[in-house]
Amino acid sequence: MTTGTSAFTIAQADEPFIRWDWIGRNLDDLWAATQEHIVLTVIAVGVGLVVSLGLSIIALRWRKTYTPITWVTGILYTIPSLALFAFLVPITGLTMLTAQIGLVSYTLLILIRNIVAGIDGVPAHILEAARGMGYTPRRMFLDIQLPLALPVIIAGIRIATVTTIGLVTITALIGQGGLGFFILRGLQFFSAIGTTQILAGTVLSVALAVVADIGLLGLEKLLTPWARRRVTA
Repeated sequence: MTTGTSAFTIAQADEPFIRWDWIGRNLDDLWAATQEHIVLTVIAVGVGLVVSLGLSIIALRWRKTYTPITWVTGILYTIPSLALFAFLVPITGLTMLTAQIGLVSYTLLILIRNIVAGIDGVPAHILEAARGMGYTPRRMFLDIQLPLALPVIIAGIRIATVTTIGLVTITALIGQGGLGFFILRGLQFFSAIGTTQILAGTVLSVALAVVADIGLLGLEKLLTPWARRRVTA
């Protein structure tokens, strides 16, 4: 028994830390998992943004609703992801719907707070001038308040997106994890192949988060050139 254990230890010691050959053989699978990770993230943030915009409009129109809205979304945000998925699986099964309910729930508080803060941050004299020019509340919201609030709103989208990319890896536990699949599978192997899978999933997830954050920052600068001019001035 001791001899077998020693041989196993020696064999492990002789293994390289990363199996580059495994990465080469599984490039297609890594790319497919990356695409799945992106799709899950985009759907979650997109749906979360639509829901958050609707709830934010309600909160801005009827101010007393803001506290209960943030209270409910705050509770959803604090629920541990594993507990939330465990609660949803018996109801919606091991499906993308289960993953999306959880992922969207975690975006709401961040997005609602930033949308409301951005709208509230529009200077009062600008709104007064718009009213003097005959702007209706709807037109003022779409043409003035929303564009001026974009930097704050996009900042919220950036946080929500990076957070969601990290949370998507956990949905591998219900078969919907994108790159989290390799992290989960790698934990099952006490070998260089297992380590390689964990590193591949982790590094690609981090890379996605960095690229998404930089991309959204670039989008913010593209959509709000006036903000750059104001800072320069």
